Amino acid sequence: MPEPAERGQRYIPGLDGLRAIAVLAVIAYHLNLSWAPGGLLGVGVFFTLSGYLITDLLLTRYDTVGRLDLGQFWLRRARRLLPALVAMLIVVTAWTTVWHPSRLSSLRGGVFAALAYVSNWQLIGQHISYFAQFGPPAPLGHLWSLAIEEQFYLIWPWLLMLGLWLEARRGHDSLLRGRLALYALGLAAVSALLMAQLYHPGFATTRVYDGTDTRAFGLLIGAALAMVWRSRWLRADIPSSARVLLNVVGGLALLKIVLMIYSTAPSAPGMYRGGLVILSVATALVVAATVHPGSSMSRLLGVAPLRWIGVRSYGIYLWHFPVIALTTRTVGAPITIWRAAFQIGLTVALAALSWRYLEKPIMDGALSRLWTMVQPGNVWELGSALRAGPVVAAAAALLVVGTACVGLGTGPTRAAGAATTQAASQPISIHTQDKTSSQRRSHASTPRAQAASTTFCKAVTHLGDSTSEGMVSATFLPRPSQRLAAQYVRVGVDRVNLEISGGTSILETAEPGQPNAYTVARRLVSRGYRGCWVLALGTNDAADIAVGSVENQAERIAKMMSVLGSQPVMWVTVGSLLASGPYAEVNMQKWNAALVRSCAEHPTMRIYDWASVVSKKWFGPDRIHYTTYGYAQRARRIANALITAFPKSSARSPCVVR
Repeated sequence: MPEPAERGQRYIPGLDGLRAIAVLAVIAYHLNLSWAPGGLLGVGVFFTLSGYLITDLLLTRYDTVGRLDLGQFWLRRARRLLPALVAMLIVVTAWTTVWHPSRLSSLRGGVFAALAYVSNWQLIGQHISYFAQFGPPAPLGHLWSLAIEEQFYLIWPWLLMLGLWLEARRGHDSLLRGRLALYALGLAAVSALLMAQLYHPGFATTRVYDGTDTRAFGLLIGAALAMVWRSRWLRADIPSSARVLLNVVGGLALLKIVLMIYSTAPSAPGMYRGGLVILSVATALVVAATVHPGSSMSRLLGVAPLRWIGVRSYGIYLWHFPVIALTTRTVGAPITIWRAAFQIGLTVALAALSWRYLEKPIMDGALSRLWTMVQPGNVWELGSALRAGPVVAAAAALLVVGTACVGLGTGPTRAAGAATTQAASQPISIHTQDKTSSQRRSHASTPRAQAASTTFCKAVTHLGDSTSEGMVSATFLPRPSQRLAAQYVRVGVDRVNLEISGGTSILETAEPGQPNAYTVARRLVSRGYRGCWVLALGTNDAADIAVGSVENQAERIAKMMSVLGSQPVMWVTVGSLLASGPYAEVNMQKWNAALVRSCAEHPTMRIYDWASVVSKKWFGPDRIHYTTYGYAQRARRIANALITAFPKSSARSPCVVR
């Protein structure tokens, strides 16, 4: 039986089983398995479990020696968490240095943020979200949750010490822990209300989802449970009715967690308005039943396979996302059973090695023994250990560390050729003043070019949201000729201006300070731009309208057209594969119908009906954005549609083109 993570705590096998369920759910989510849309809720389970265990540990120490002994607490936390984290960061950095050097610039900041346990605030500052990643996922993007936990470990003991001191002065020891639990629940309520207040449908959720303050309620609910349900106080000799109640409540709460993982997307609006609180309460009930020796929950969850995974769950969580991110060659590629099996197997193998040769030895005092060996007078003992130890493995480890140091110190400052980043809110502007000779030759060699298929538009401004980002991304479209600017040049455009910003709509913005599409258009017109417009907008507008945002479809379209005046405008219809929620296909169809109705009122307006030609196979895992092949098709077809909408000949085109 494995040792508990912290001395002074009773080992409870069922908690490792709960850890296993949580980490397996997270892996299923990151593998885009359709049966686990809410797999990321496993992180919320970890939060509540950690809040309970850490508070239970601190209070046990307080009961034993009369103080929290924070120095020793933080030292044990560092010894438990840092070695595996540092090892993972070294290996990922070395791998990236050798195989993906163009990604070193973005990785470098993630490494230092991870070591400082501020990854969540780094993601917030860069507006990088789990639910809006349109380039390759950052291999360290999952460390936001570990940062929140570590920040909790740093701040919560001080608050707990203050609460213990204040309550001890009152002299009501019998009420002490209950009163502290109420304080913790009060702080949890403030955190949950802050999440609900900061969340706005149609806006990016990075700040709300990754914020320490807005996610603290999960940890605090677990902490409140520890104050009134101490593991060392519980006894197995309870009445049979209480035993049945524990099992029923724990079983139903566990079923609720499983159903949420199976049926609820973590990005759904309801998650920010109480859904995650329900998850935390359900987890607390499972923990309460599992830690009680009179319940059967620990035996149910503590079966050997789950216990084995749970013991190594920290390493599994650390390794799974880098493995998935660095071994998935095509962004948005559909999952295959062989790739998933390989990624899961590699993750588990790395976590098992980490536990066997790094985490457990250090927990058992390996660093202290090593320090003793290197002291003067112990040369012979050190030499014997070196002869007996895996010298080759040590040399390999030094090589990996050296490679990682080279990557962090001398890697390129920018990702070569990258036209976009994961940040869905970064605007992109590309100006192609003249066609190069190579582009002219490519244009002349295509069948459509030989048939004089060109547009009269010499200048084009493309206003787009995140569904356009992949068309300008070197990650999605490695060949420059596939990307949107080159496709516009191919059909006769001399100057291309791309204004693409993920999460934007005509009225709303994804992040504070980011202009909406209406503002961008007004700015360009005021600066003297005259030419053709392609408006690949509407996906976010349709969703915003569905959740009650101001101005309907017709009003938004009219507002945009009023800015553009008599300039030629081609709108691109929108689509999705979602059956429910703000981004459901039914809302996209309402937007498209409004476009068709508005077209008759504006002589210079045309519509490219992308929604009627897009194939289901072109959509990515989120069923809103696209795969590499889908973005290549989208860029080519939008450019071709410009020929039909505004041909070089004098022929009048229909309102809707395909």
